[in-house]
Amino acid sequence: MKIFSDEFINVQIEESEIPWLKIFTNENYKELTQCPKEVKEDIFRALEIIEKEMIEYYHPEKINIASFGNYVPHVHFHIMARFKEDSYFPEPMWGKKQRNANLNLPDFSKFCEIVKESLKNK
Repeated sequence: MKIFSDEFINVQIEESEIPWLKIFTNENYKELTQCPKEVKEDIFRALEIIEKEMIEYYHPEKINIASFGNYVPHVHFHIMARFKEDSYFPEPMWGKKQRNANLNLPDFSKFCEIVKESLKNK
């Protein structure tokens, strides 16, 4: 589900037990180096805003940022708030499950509204 889009990028929700957003380019670039300067700048502005908002809202142990694209060869970034108590920590979310988590986190939909407003004002 998209929560934000502009001329160059869109931000989507990844369904997960942890707060997890993804930034996609609107145009289908395979590699970051193929993106025009304006697109790269927009990606990194959004990435910085999302990371700062995650830290302020959730107070996670760590923010993970990933860009693989092996299955989806389209430039995109994953931004995830990680907690010592989440099911996979310290493994990546694609790694081996460590435990069954029961996280009691602040409301994700409210967080998405905060991010959307911050991205509109970037």
